[in-house]
Amino acid sequence: MPRISTARRGRLLRTVAACAVLLALIGYGIAQLVTGGPGAPRCTARAQGQSYALSPEQAVNAATISAVGTSRGLPERAVTIALATAMQESGLRNIHHGDRDSLGLFQQRPTQGWGSASQITDPVYAAGKFYDHLVQVPGYSRLPLTVAAQRVQRSGFPQAYAKHEPDASLLASALTGRQTAAFSCTPSPGDGKAGDASAVSAKLEREFGPSVQPVMSSGKGTVTVPVQPSPQAPEDGTERRGWALASWAVAHAAELRIARVSFEGRVWTAEDAKDGWRKSKDKKDNDPSPTLHIATVQ
Repeated sequence: MPRISTARRGRLLRTVAACAVLLALIGYGIAQLVTGGPGAPRCTARAQGQSYALSPEQAVNAATISAVGTSRGLPERAVTIALATAMQESGLRNIHHGDRDSLGLFQQRPTQGWGSASQITDPVYAAGKFYDHLVQVPGYSRLPLTVAAQRVQRSGFPQAYAKHEPDASLLASALTGRQTAAFSCTPSPGDGKAGDASAVSAKLEREFGPSVQPVMSSGKGTVTVPVQPSPQAPEDGTERRGWALASWAVAHAAELRIARVSFEGRVWTAEDAKDGWRKSKDKKDNDPSPTLHIATVQ
């Protein structure tokens, strides 16, 4: 067997080391794209000593998936399955490409009857179609997550969903309101543009359904939502419903230029977002009637 010279061995070692560094840099770059670099806007779900961080873009999509599920009265388990599926399929991003003609959060395919390309890339529609198929799976809430997801998706990598279950479960507990004041964001600095209360109101109604009836305060950029149990899931109660709506508002803060959200004597503000939810001294925030207040940037 020919012997490798010392010089050649040295070149090989340098090449291997260079490749290792390159791979590490690529991995770091991917991580920065997913979660943002140091100081980047970030959202976090926290519960029972655990946390899961995601970008504002991912938070918006996760909150939409949760809202569509809760608007149908589906259990938290359904939301967890949907979130884990979207984490695997798209990284919770509404992407306009994929394998063959796969598109959107769930990589649904127009040629497989999921809808048109424009429909599939509408997160509300895409989430609704996923739930339409999920509820047709007998006993889906009792099945292992990867089994339930696979019966909807028919993926070539059915076991891939399982690794997302812990994070999806944590995220679902915060976004569905089971864990109170458990979801917060640190949005990017304001761009000087005002928010639009009517846009907040319209999106709330579209994602949570007509049972949510926001009231806009003229001239103040404020949306007030009288909170009542969901007609589809009255057993969840008012508190859980209110925190689901409040978490949704915080998740959409950067997109909709929301400056302040308050519910049940707790307040989140974009200005002090690093402090998360805190007790409010404002009398309106401590109104005994369950009311959500959302104020846009003015």
